[in-house]
Amino acid sequence: MHFSDILSFKGTALEISDLDYSSIGLKNEYEENNIIAGIGMGLSETEEGKFPDYNSLNPMRLDLEVPNPAFIYECLGINPYDLQTRKESIYDIENAISETRIVGFKIYAGYYPFYVYDTVYEPIYELAEKYNLPVVIHSGDTYSERGLIKYSHPIHIDELAVFHRNINFVIAHLGDPWVMDTAEILSKNRNVFADLSGLIVSDEFKAKTYINEKTFIDHFRRAIFYSETYDKLLFGTDWPLVQVKTYIEFIKKLVPEKYYEDIFYNNSNNLFKLFEEGE
Repeated sequence: MHFSDILSFKGTALEISDLDYSSIGLKNEYEENNIIAGIGMGLSETEEGKFPDYNSLNPMRLDLEVPNPAFIYECLGINPYDLQTRKESIYDIENAISETRIVGFKIYAGYYPFYVYDTVYEPIYELAEKYNLPVVIHSGDTYSERGLIKYSHPIHIDELAVFHRNINFVIAHLGDPWVMDTAEILSKNRNVFADLSGLIVSDEFKAKTYINEKTFIDHFRRAIFYSETYDKLLFGTDWPLVQVKTYIEFIKKLVPEKYYEDIFYNNSNNLFKLFEEGE
């Protein structure tokens, strides 16, 4: 999910998904749907509407409200341009890792024109291995016309996973529309996971149209069935792009009920180590 002061997120919440993009709005949606925690993907823009912003400093953070709600954990967002140009960048990222609610990194492939295996990201992968932190990678379509999708194709994560076997990678959004490519990468690489967030951007009424459209549902079901990796699929919403309740109903359409507990809780908790047993 997101909790950053980004103009496009505010506009989507107001004009498309019809929700309250604030800590109060998020808390209400979580309580109504028995969600105990969320993982926010750090992101920032230095000027309103500039996302993807090449001038953002690392690490990019959740900055919609400060401090963040206690039930939100965070993946530090990475701007590769800042890694290239500012020597303090990697030190600032490592210093932020010491915060207790930091659980991973987020790389915005496609939004920034660098392949995920570009050497610019090697310092991040070194930190990921050193601190045992997963790396979430945007994959598939971009939520901006300024994105370049050749950089966000999930096939590139295969090369990354092979040469960094000690790091866990998460393909965001199931790599949609290249979901079958994602399915192959998931089934091939033990250190690759996928989240199911961001597959619908709409209000409750339009989302139900998608949910009841067999062709749309089968697009994702085929990939999920092919991968046979229900232990590596993670629930997510990409909030504020869609309401939580509506998205839960959507995900339940995609996976067999016997895997609900894993996809809605166990897999994410095991990967990001949010809660100890009994908490």
